[in-house]
Amino acid sequence: MGSDHDVYQDSSFGIPAIYLNDWPDRYIHTNFDSAANIDPTKLKRAAFIGAASGYFLATPPKTAPLALWTLAKRGALQQQEFGERRNQDLPADERFAANLSSCHYETKLLEQLRLMIDELPEDSREGFKAEIPKCWTGYPPTGQPQPKMAETLRLIFRRSNQPRGPLVVFGYDYFSERAKAAGVVTPKLLTYEGLWGAGEEYAYETLNFVDGKRNTVEIRDAVSAEYGPVPLEMVLEYLQALERIGVVEQVK
Repeated sequence: MGSDHDVYQDSSFGIPAIYLNDWPDRYIHTNFDSAANIDPTKLKRAAFIGAASGYFLATPPKTAPLALWTLAKRGALQQQEFGERRNQDLPADERFAANLSSCHYETKLLEQLRLMIDELPEDSREGFKAEIPKCWTGYPPTGQPQPKMAETLRLIFRRSNQPRGPLVVFGYDYFSERAKAAGVVTPKLLTYEGLWGAGEEYAYETLNFVDGKRNTVEIRDAVSAEYGPVPLEMVLEYLQALERIGVVEQVK
């Protein structure tokens, strides 16, 4: 990880942050990354976007939540349709869990927006119906989870008090250093390529979801909703590697 927001949003700190970036850039992270090569127009745009976003979040217009709702509802439906297609190659129980988690992920946003809309004056939301799609809970009616899934459902981890912060930051890799000393084989998750993320993103967010309440399947499903489907055994292998170096521990 190479950005401050990764440190702020790490589960051990949990500081809300918004990350605005511009990528790719021909100069950044090269020996030509100097003030002389800064594009002043791009810099002004970045400053305007940052300032306008802060102003809008501090004093949103009355119509903003309704406009956001329309976009979010459309996006949630499109995302769920796409998710069902992208998960079709997973085993039946994992496909169901991934689709369900994606639904929960999208509807949570709608629930938060509805809270904003409920605070609007009645004349501003006249005729508006904030209907949130329902996500089915439990297992598919066609049968029970496979034995591997059922066993993994019981595995719950919580994060240890130390270390705090992300495991990889600014060129330092806590996991690699400790894993090598403990003789831990590099987990496959760290080199996994997903639809929207790669190993480092999956590993970072997997640890963020470790809270002493979610089981391993729920963690896998939540990460899949963000970055694309990932095999359950990869997430479990990574969590067990973290346990071996003392980053997490099982909840008995």
